[in-house]
Amino acid sequence: MHVAIVYDSRTGTTRRVAEAMAEVVRAAGHACTVQPVQQADPTQVGRADALCVGSWTQGLFFFLQHPTRATMAFLDRLGPLTGKPAAVFCTYKTSPGSLLVTLADRLRRRGASVTGEFRSRGPALPSDFEQWVASLATAETLAH
Repeated sequence: MHVAIVYDSRTGTTRRVAEAMAEVVRAAGHACTVQPVQQADPTQVGRADALCVGSWTQGLFFFLQHPTRATMAFLDRLGPLTGKPAAVFCTYKTSPGSLLVTLADRLRRRGASVTGEFRSRGPALPSDFEQWVASLATAETLAH
């Protein structure tokens, strides 16, 4: 299975989380690409068997938290993702607000099956991400 991880990072924190996620994906025996949304090709990302999209949290401390414009613009350029397993993640300092819901909703509108939502305060790998990766093996078995 090939997993595409795309992210937007301002200070490097979200990039480090994306890279840590990729290590987990590869350790589970899957192929994985990791790219910032500014460089990722939506067609190539859409060809992956599973997708993980992340953004740092923009907003005013406890109010109006949202994904970056670059992340949302990238999602708008994706083709149909019918039934494709997907996850969303964010990094934040104070509160992620509804950022994960916003990302997940946008992917669902494209037809993706969003089965993971992860948040990280700082560069640490979300503890439950490994469970999502393990679920990909089950999804792959059911697809064949």
